[in-house]
Amino acid sequence: MTRAEAHSRWASLILGIGLGLTLGVFAKTTTHADLLWPYPIIISLSRIFALVGTYLALVGLVMVSRISWIEKAVGHDRLIFWHRKLGPYSLMLIGLHVLLVSLGYAGNDGSRIGGEIWHFTWTYDWMLAATVGFLFFITAGITSYKKVRKKMSYETWWTVHLYTYLAIALSFMHQIRTGPMFIGHPLNQWYWEGLYILAGSIVLFWRFIVPIYRFYRHDLRIHGIVEEGAGMVSVLMRGRDLDRMQAQGGQFFTWRFFKAGHIWVSHPYSLSATPTNNEFKITVKNLGDGSESVRDLGLGTRVFFEGPYGVFTARKVTKGLGHVVLVGGGVGIAPLLALMDEFDDSVEIDVLFRVSTEEEIVLNRELDVLARKRDATVHYLVGSRKKHPMTAKDIMQYVPAFRYCDVYVCGPTPLVEAVREAAAACGVPRERFHAEIFEFHAS
Repeated sequence: MTRAEAHSRWASLILGIGLGLTLGVFAKTTTHADLLWPYPIIISLSRIFALVGTYLALVGLVMVSRISWIEKAVGHDRLIFWHRKLGPYSLMLIGLHVLLVSLGYAGNDGSRIGGEIWHFTWTYDWMLAATVGFLFFITAGITSYKKVRKKMSYETWWTVHLYTYLAIALSFMHQIRTGPMFIGHPLNQWYWEGLYILAGSIVLFWRFIVPIYRFYRHDLRIHGIVEEGAGMVSVLMRGRDLDRMQAQGGQFFTWRFFKAGHIWVSHPYSLSATPTNNEFKITVKNLGDGSESVRDLGLGTRVFFEGPYGVFTARKVTKGLGHVVLVGGGVGIAPLLALMDEFDDSVEIDVLFRVSTEEEIVLNRELDVLARKRDATVHYLVGSRKKHPMTAKDIMQYVPAFRYCDVYVCGPTPLVEAVREAAAACGVPRERFHAEIFEFHAS
C-alpha cells in the first residue's frame, strides 16, 4: 500500500467514525415517547436529517479546505467531484429538516405551517440567523448546478459560493440553544462544538495561515507578460525557494494578483512550464471572466497563491510501460508542456494538439523545442470535431500503440470525454487514463 492509499483510507475511516458518532447523538437522545405518535415521529426524523445534513456540510467544507496530504492522496478533481455530489444531499437533508420540523410542530399545536415557521423564526433563540443561513445555503446550492454556473462569471460564482461558509456558521447557535439532542446533554454538545471547531480550524489553517506564510516566505512577483496569440498570455513569476513547495508539471495553483480587480477573487491556472527554484509560469486564456485583464498586470505585482493541487503528474505514469500519449485542446496544451519534461528519458511521448483553427495554436515554439529535446512526436490536429472526432480509430491513425499507452488529456470537457471513451473502447485501464478538465473549482 502506498502512502497516498494509506492516507486515503485513514481519511475514510475518520469520516465514517464521525458519521457513526453523529447518529449516536440522535440515538442517545431519542426516547420512547418520540416514536409513539405521527407528529413526534416527524419531528424526530427532522432532527436526524438536521444532524446528518450538517455533518455532510462540514465534511464538504473540509474536502475543499486544501489539506495537502488529502490532495496528494485523492487528487483535487476527485475531491471537487465528491464535494459537488455531497452538497445536494446535505442541502436536501437540511431542507427536509426545515419542512418536517415545521410540519411536526404545526401538527402538535394545531396551527398552519406558515404560521409555525413565522413563530420559530421570530421567537426561538438564533432562529432568525439560522433562517438567513438556510437561504444562503440554498443560493450556493442553486448556483452550483452546471447549467446555472455556466451563465455566471467566475467572480460571481466564486463570491456566491462563499455563502456556504456563512450559512454553516449562522446555523450553529440555534442547534445548540434549541436542539433537544444538546440541551441537558453536555457530552453531545462538546462533540458538536468540537466538530465545528475542528472544521473551522482546518479551513483557517489551510486556506489562510499556510497561504499567508507562503506569500511572505516566497515573495512571488510578476516578472514578465508574454502575448501568445488567440487571446492567451503567459505570466512569468519569480520568487525565492519555490522548490520547497515540490510543485510538479501538470499541477495548478489558485492565484490572486495584488492589483485592483484581481485581489479579492482567486483563479485556478495550471503551470505551463516545468517549475524551477525561482520561477513559475502560467498561460491564461481570455474567457471574459477577468482573465482578459491579466495582460495588464504590471511587472513587480505581488502574487498570493494556494497550491500546488492535482495529481495530473508524471508520477502517475505506469512503471515499465514506456509510452505516453498527451492530448491537449486549446490552452490545455499548457499544463502538458509542464508535464512533458518530467517523464523519464526512456519514455516515448506522442502529443496530440487539437484545435479548431490555426489561430488557436499557441505555445507551439516551446512545444516544438521540447519535442526535439525529448525526441517526442507532435501531431497538430486542426479542424472541426467532424474532421478530428477523437475516437479510438481517429487517435490510432496517429498513435497505433494507443491501447498500450498511458493517456494524459487536458482541455474542454467534450475533448476529455471523447478521449476517455476512446481509451475505454481500446481497453485502456482506468488507472492509465489521467485527465484535467477546465471547469470551476470549488472555493
